[in-house]
Amino acid sequence: MARAGAAVGARTPSAAAAVAGRGGARPRGGAGRGTQARCRVGSGEVESFVREFQGLVRQVEALRARQGRLRELAEAEGLAMPTIVAKGDGNIVLQPPEAPPLAGENVMNLVMVSAECAPWSKTGGLGDVAGALPKALAERGHRVMCVVPRYGDYGDVADLGVRLQVSACNSMHEVGYFHKYESGVDWVFVDHGAFFGRQGGEIYAGSREELSFRLALFCKAALEAPWHVPCGGSVYGDDNLVFIANDWHTSLLPVYLQAHYRDHGKYTYARSILVLHNLAHQGRAPLDCFYDYELPENYKELFYLDDPWGGECSNIMKAGLVSAHRVVAVSKGYAWEVQTDQGGWGLAPVLREHSWKLSGIVNGIDLDEWDPSTDSALQTDGYLTYSEDNVVEGKRACKLALQRELGLPENPDVPIFGFIGRLDEQKGVDLIVESCGYLASRGAQVVLLGSGREDLEQDLRRVEAENNGHVRSWVGFSVDMAHRITAAADLLLMPSRFEPCGLNQLYAMRYGTVPIVHAVGGLRDTVHQYNPVDHSGTGWQFTPYDGDHFRQALDHGLTTFYDYRDNFVTIQRNGMKQDLSWSHAAEQYENVLVEAKFQW
Repeated sequence: MARAGAAVGARTPSAAAAVAGRGGARPRGGAGRGTQARCRVGSGEVESFVREFQGLVRQVEALRARQGRLRELAEAEGLAMPTIVAKGDGNIVLQPPEAPPLAGENVMNLVMVSAECAPWSKTGGLGDVAGALPKALAERGHRVMCVVPRYGDYGDVADLGVRLQVSACNSMHEVGYFHKYESGVDWVFVDHGAFFGRQGGEIYAGSREELSFRLALFCKAALEAPWHVPCGGSVYGDDNLVFIANDWHTSLLPVYLQAHYRDHGKYTYARSILVLHNLAHQGRAPLDCFYDYELPENYKELFYLDDPWGGECSNIMKAGLVSAHRVVAVSKGYAWEVQTDQGGWGLAPVLREHSWKLSGIVNGIDLDEWDPSTDSALQTDGYLTYSEDNVVEGKRACKLALQRELGLPENPDVPIFGFIGRLDEQKGVDLIVESCGYLASRGAQVVLLGSGREDLEQDLRRVEAENNGHVRSWVGFSVDMAHRITAAADLLLMPSRFEPCGLNQLYAMRYGTVPIVHAVGGLRDTVHQYNPVDHSGTGWQFTPYDGDHFRQALDHGLTTFYDYRDNFVTIQRNGMKQDLSWSHAAEQYENVLVEAKFQW
């Protein structure tokens, strides 16, 4: 790399003269002829260097002039031009043209609104999505804000000093805003005493009236954020703006956007989409509760639902579905299921009527947090990080370490079946409990991690006692243990009765752990049945939901592991080869956001 620059070039003539003058002078004192010869040779080298340097400066100036002419032609043709730049250290570099955003001309201002967001608050998959999707959208060039309640004293966020008076449930309340910029996203936290101090399951705790108040207040504060919260010195404003609401907790946001703003000439160019993570929870309430939402009388019909699950009610989710410009379910399978009477939880007719604006997009996963080659939980206690290339050796080491940690017989040649999840009816824990004895009889080991319903927690303790050499139950939750089970297990059990998307099966495949799943929702979309003819597929599905069909899927896994180990490793590698990142999902979300943007 040549060393030059405009400033250096300008000084060159005087520098050359000074050097030449010193080179031509006689040395003082009695220096001999050898010294004089060495000086004359040195002077010649310096003079040659100066001439070459001056020639280089002239070449750079000529290139800059040529660059100016070419830039005009390139701009006319829509081409990008690199730029000659003289850096502060004297180096001249050719700076490549700035890459256009991945979103191209579709760059927007996006505001993600969620009742929880990892790592600050999380009760389930929604928290993971809220913590990851904004980053992926920002990587595509969008300006992204994520608004979430401030449940605790987060040490890494700053109080912006912004205070607003917000009306909720027919009374005025002051809210504040905290902020952190990280990973290209403006993370904004709404501060109010009704939120602060709630963590984990307490996020949604309290009476129906208390929860409705908190969520109405939160939605209204989130809608004001683009106008009043300075992020990087400037507010988002209301142009080219799309709000992304999530589940019933923020389903009031699309309603408020229309009733309180767009109907009055405000936020004219703002749009909203609503993401369905779990339609089972809808914000049902008595009809008279409509008046707590501070909406005009003509909006009452939006909330009315004659619900086969609970009779006539005021339904927040229904109002949000109708008001949102687009609706996204967290998998294509779930988008289909919610339109069926069996999977729509009373809202199927509404969703069928609005199917024109309904899409299905499978969630991605955070590839930095879930990476078997760098996972910090696998770097101690005998565990081993690994990749697709050494998956056999890596999982063998992790299996032995997990067996040792949990007090199971250490044997790398027996299969480990893992379960990680909430202990409730949805997750199919009853099928797993019923099958533990059978798996033990086939020589397998079962490791269960989760908490939830007390009767199911007792069931986990019971099956461990009955199959002590084969079953270990960890009642509770540990992030490190979840990662270790995912790495050490050969197969993951996910016999969910319904599963909108599911994340554990994605984590499992990333770690070379083969899922066995009930063919519903996102599980059907993401786990592909193994085909022993062409060796395609990433796991096994079963349907209908019953013990016999579940056991058949277990037998497929056991037989392949015991008798066709090479094929089993192929399935593991098939799962690890997939692109499970948020990048693809973000691109699909972008398409929906563009559709919402241009909808009137």
